[in-house]
Amino acid sequence: MKKLNQHNNFIKKNIFLFLILFIWIVGSYFSWWSSYIIPVPWKVLSSALKLLKNGELFKHLIISITRIFSGFFITLLIGIPSAVIFGMFPKVYNYFKRILEFMRHTPPLALIPMIILWFGIGETSKIIIIVLASFFPVFLNTLKGIRSCDKKLIEVGKVFNFTEYEIFKKIIFPSAIPDILTGIKLGIGYSWRSIIGAEMIAASSGIGYLILDGQQMSRSDVIVVGILSIGIFGSVTDFICSKVVERCIRNRGVYHE
Repeated sequence: MKKLNQHNNFIKKNIFLFLILFIWIVGSYFSWWSSYIIPVPWKVLSSALKLLKNGELFKHLIISITRIFSGFFITLLIGIPSAVIFGMFPKVYNYFKRILEFMRHTPPLALIPMIILWFGIGETSKIIIIVLASFFPVFLNTLKGIRSCDKKLIEVGKVFNFTEYEIFKKIIFPSAIPDILTGIKLGIGYSWRSIIGAEMIAASSGIGYLILDGQQMSRSDVIVVGILSIGIFGSVTDFICSKVVERCIRNRGVYHE
């Protein structure tokens, strides 16, 4: 019975994926559209195998993954501590709130020309784009977790003569962990989304470069291989993050839908 339910759940979760794949194969076979606009699946598969065989796809993936995790690591170093400080000292946050709101509503892609002027076309510019894209999910969720701590728990800490540091360490920060983990999960997703924009900056490698090179060479099959690579590896990263978040939240006895 359990296996039957798992089988049904697998079909429900993937039915639209299979439907799109079916329409793609059938439509390509009967030439419902131009293969220049939507490449045929067997040509995409052939290109993917060729890129895998000569190692080019792995090379671009490793470079993109290195950029993504470098940028995301910097985001964690900046986003979580700053949110903790602003959450603990709301008066300090008021000084920075407007500029942060301005930056939150400014797309990182709009800043590319200025980033190139300030930091050149090297790795720094690409990583800054990823940091800008992933910063606010991490920052805002951490800030929410710090600020939404149950006041009654803080009062209990004061009754037990906890110092301010002990209240933060034993009550506020632990209660904020589910929100922090959710922010991390969202942030890594935004990092993957921003890789194309980051690699638009005079890149000569990476999945973004592979897609842009495919566009310039009118190779829609290569473009689709790049898009599928980002989607697959982004989903794998998200799956791993989700499992880690679920386990951490379950261990803390917090309900999570």
